[in-house]
Amino acid sequence: MALPSSPTKLYSSLLLVAGVALLVVGSMQLCAATLDEQIELIWGASHTYFFMDGDTESLALSLDEQQGSCFRSRDTYLYGSISMDIKLVEGNSAGVVATIYTISEGPWSYHDEIDLEFLGNLTGEPITLHTNIFANGVGGREEQYYLWFDPTADYHTYTIEWNPKYIIIRVDGKAIRAFKNYEDQGVPFPTWQQQRVYGSLWDADEWATQGGAVKTDWSNAPFVAYYRNYNTTWCQPSPGVSWCGAEPKDSPRFDLDQQTLADIQWVNANYRIYDYCSDHKRFNESEFPKECYLQRAGV
Repeated sequence: MALPSSPTKLYSSLLLVAGVALLVVGSMQLCAATLDEQIELIWGASHTYFFMDGDTESLALSLDEQQGSCFRSRDTYLYGSISMDIKLVEGNSAGVVATIYTISEGPWSYHDEIDLEFLGNLTGEPITLHTNIFANGVGGREEQYYLWFDPTADYHTYTIEWNPKYIIIRVDGKAIRAFKNYEDQGVPFPTWQQQRVYGSLWDADEWATQGGAVKTDWSNAPFVAYYRNYNTTWCQPSPGVSWCGAEPKDSPRFDLDQQTLADIQWVNANYRIYDYCSDHKRFNESEFPKECYLQRAGV
């Protein structure tokens, strides 16, 4: 759904000023903050616990037949890079979904959201990384990937980079997806709403594994996923520009470098298993989202 009415210029200006202030204050606070100071548990507290994994403070999220668990960041963000190390549920995790995502907190009809969802599977079968992007309430931009390693065997770093020109998703530093801002051509892009970070472990066996064909085996419960090293880096504009939202439209500041483009092309060729812009069963040729007809990174 499109945004029903644009915010007033005054509201937008106040929001941007507030965003800059939050970035400055938040940057100073996060430098020395511990994990339990950066995030808060919002449901399933009895299913979660902080612990020291060597020298690193970590968080275990667990799921049983009664309840899952979820945390969120104490701060909200407007442009920046957000990353976290995650070790996914081992063994038979069919039906179980672990997430790391960002979402705005205004009305759902025009919310923004950047999703990374890890869809569990039977022992020995690959876990699917499901990605999606919502802007002004418009979603349906799913791309799915297998990973080139076992994400249950150790921690790996998952990153959302968000700037005025692109949303880039990285795995261990390697770019797997880049969604370009074509707002000037009528494609919604998150440019004005601050977003909060969430992580969760929950049961989605009605759709998660093979379209819901494989259900959660509760004899394997509790299911546990581990999170650590929550890091944020504020978006850095060009020298002399006050903040990223003020970056001139013709600035090359956030253009993709050759390594990022090469990474995306490699992942697309070897590990992408679903692209909404190639789903002819879902869309008739004239019904594909507008961005599918525009140049997309790595395609």
